[in-house]
Amino acid sequence: MPRRRTLLALLAAAPLAGCGFHLRGAPEFAFSSLYLAPGGTSLNQPLIRTLQGAGGRLLLYTDPGQQAQAEVVLELFGEQRSRTVVGMTTAGQVRELQLGLSVHFRLRDQRGGVWIGDTRLARTEDVSYSESVSLAKESEEALLYRNMQTDLVQQIVRRLAAAKAPR
Repeated sequence: MPRRRTLLALLAAAPLAGCGFHLRGAPEFAFSSLYLAPGGTSLNQPLIRTLQGAGGRLLLYTDPGQQAQAEVVLELFGEQRSRTVVGMTTAGQVRELQLGLSVHFRLRDQRGGVWIGDTRLARTEDVSYSESVSLAKESEEALLYRNMQTDLVQQIVRRLAAAKAPR
């Protein structure tokens, strides 16, 4: 009976083994060191934590005095948050909002070669709204902005991993 269970378990797992599924590992970059230019965005700290925690062999510089040591420079030009009313009741009260977060960045090397040209990434989330629970909705909005921020950081890291040296 135990042999039969083992055989059934192996047969059930066989399609997954053949599909090429595997967990995403640490990103591998085409450069060995990166300078993250200080910018006026709230993405800097989460991006630093993500790059440092990604493992691998990437040297990350954040001190302006170390910029010359880095192979590439990641410039975050800014981020933009938006809060737009997308739904109202017949009485004119807000019922639904659309929150947005976008970031503008570029990756270049020390010689001026552009690895990733000016790029803007954006995320939006819809959220219901009610005046009677406005404090709770403020907390929900803050959480959604944090989630969008995390997603944008992950998108930036994936773009960095896909970047190739300019020809």
